[in-house]
Amino acid sequence: MKKYTLALLASLVLAGCKTTEPLYYHGEYGKAVYSYFKAEDVTLEEQISILQEIIQTAEAKSKTVAPGVHAHLGMLYFETGNAQLGKQHFETEMVLFPESEHYISFLLKSAGV
Repeated sequence: MKKYTLALLASLVLAGCKTTEPLYYHGEYGKAVYSYFKAEDVTLEEQISILQEIIQTAEAKSKTVAPGVHAHLGMLYFETGNAQLGKQHFETEMVLFPESEHYISFLLKSAGV
């Protein structure tokens, strides 16, 4: 009886250890943010490419991209002078994450868009 109880207890403990899938796809977003703030040898175009790859991979895996990815990409587009794509990604961020609307609206207003 003790063996049966121990086996049951062990199976319950192991069943409780199942990990859940992440809610958002981050890809290499942490590294992209780090390289941006450290101003390493990564150009704006390379950073844009990294973020676009994260978005494409998330779409291919049918995952939601992590909060901030579209906003960061929009900011990079504004820095390169492409206000149209910058605004597009800011608006996408607001649609995906409505709680960011006030901040993104502030950024758009500050950019004069």
